[in-house]
Amino acid sequence: MPTDLLGRPAVISLSAGNVSDVRAANDLLSVVKPFRRLIADKGYDANALRKRLRADGVKPIIPGRINRKRTIRYDANRYKDRWRIEAAFCRLKDFRRIAPATTSSP
Repeated sequence: MPTDLLGRPAVISLSAGNVSDVRAANDLLSVVKPFRRLIADKGYDANALRKRLRADGVKPIIPGRINRKRTIRYDANRYKDRWRIEAAFCRLKDFRRIAPATTSSP
């Protein structure tokens, strides 16, 4: 779920529980407006995703997994802003349901 600078969800995509974060990220990247940085956790650590982000002019701020042979450098100060995404998930859990942005009239 990508968020803006204030932690408001930009796009919400629901997927099965067994779908990897990286696979869901590829679907979301095709829908989201252009952005400069992607702050994500280790679940999004994949060379293919990093390559796609750099090709689109996006700076990935994703720490590498512990089993990588070469360590991944990332901006640790900017990574601290990831709390906004966690706060957005907590806010959604408070309401326990999601309503569509537009409603159709009968």
